[in-house]
Amino acid sequence: MRARGLALLITGVVFIAGASPAPRAAGDSRYRLVEHWAPLPDGDAWGDVAGVDVDQTGTLVVVRRTSPFVIELNPAGQVLKTWGAGQFVWPHGFRIDRNGALWVADGRAADGRGQQVVKLSREGRVLMTLGTAGVAGETASTFNGPCDVAVAANGDIFVADGHVNNRIVKFSKDGRFLKAWGRRGSGPGEFSVPHTIALDSQGRVFVGDRGNRRIQIFSPDGQFIEQWAQFGRPSGLLITSDDTLYAADVSEPGGGITIGSANTGIVSGRIEGTLPESIAVDREGSVYAGETTTGHTIRKFIRQ
Repeated sequence: MRARGLALLITGVVFIAGASPAPRAAGDSRYRLVEHWAPLPDGDAWGDVAGVDVDQTGTLVVVRRTSPFVIELNPAGQVLKTWGAGQFVWPHGFRIDRNGALWVADGRAADGRGQQVVKLSREGRVLMTLGTAGVAGETASTFNGPCDVAVAANGDIFVADGHVNNRIVKFSKDGRFLKAWGRRGSGPGEFSVPHTIALDSQGRVFVGDRGNRRIQIFSPDGQFIEQWAQFGRPSGLLITSDDTLYAADVSEPGGGITIGSANTGIVSGRIEGTLPESIAVDREGSVYAGETTTGHTIRKFIRQ
């Protein structure tokens, strides 16, 4: 049975096999689960919550795998708006960029749609698509199971093409293919389901290499820098503006959200009581955890 407890502390030092030194130091990060947060109206069930983020106004935007795919909430959990009916096949990773645009990885194909990364306006208008609609592949213009997307300060776009392919694909801000790197394996620069991707304040590329139970860190041009094993089996990554790193782990037992530094790799805390694939943090420091097959819901944790 999956734990429904509160966040606990983490202490101790962990040896990271095959990784550059990034010690796991003593820390204490406590959060309280908000019980029965954000029930949907009319008895609707959340289903798989594939992505969650917070926009510049503090509105929580949630992408799920049930139509309507997009649900907007206030921090109290009240539904403000739903939209996106019929717009995607199987939404996976989701981000809001610094300009307020929404990015959704649509990881499967059906009826000539999907296998793309879609950029949308805040109103839901399609601004850009990467990949070829309904076509799976491993070329400059196709994906096969895109999992997540991250957008750099200069507008460059990084896609974790990882549920079938095992590579990272980089595009210019106007959607022009620049390069790809990675293949299946366990060595540096190789992947076994690169499931999530995030960028730190230096522009370094953090890839959650889920099957290999590690985070790999690259330069923006794909040069391997180091790897960390102290953040578990990462399904989702979030790096905030102060370079706090949150890693979601759906493993059972032992999963949850591990919190640490993207600069040093030192772990400072852990949230239990959730097995999420996506994470968001609001301006008050509350943490939102989107669960897919592990819970079919979204949970809110308040910092104490």
